Amino acid sequence: MSPRAAWRLESLGFQEVYDYPGGKLDWLAAGLPTEGTNATKARAGTLARKDVPTCALDERLGAVRERADALGWDAAVVVNAERVVLGLLRAKELAGDADRLISEAMRPGPSTFRPYVLAEEMAKTMIDRELDSSPITTSDGRLVGLLLQKDVVDAGKTRG
Repeated sequence: MSPRAAWRLESLGFQEVYDYPGGKLDWLAAGLPTEGTNATKARAGTLARKDVPTCALDERLGAVRERADALGWDAAVVVNAERVVLGLLRAKELAGDADRLISEAMRPGPSTFRPYVLAEEMAKTMIDRELDSSPITTSDGRLVGLLLQKDVVDAGKTRG
């Protein structure tokens, strides 16, 4: 919103007013709080698992597989030092040669979704595309977490 609009809201008694030049979708994509009728609906960002194992391009597959197994995961997200998603390792890739570099084993440039996408929309998309999981990222590509299909389907069952 514009600084003028922010000042006006403050003059009307609003306590928490932000000048956010990135726009509404960028605000939502960053997973920042919202108000209104849709604010209480389950979204990808709130359901995404933040504890997903991550790894770097120069790591070896065996070490990443051991780390993922120890945490009970059959997937890992490949990120850089800024947590920008570069690739994805699913069970098939994790089962590969232990000495292989992640940069060679990963699925590069996976499809990602933003935190503001409604859970019901994510459930439909993931079922239609036969995705067991999908990375959730901010608008600048930073990892929020890994969304599991079973989590969005379960969220729909508990709300509906």
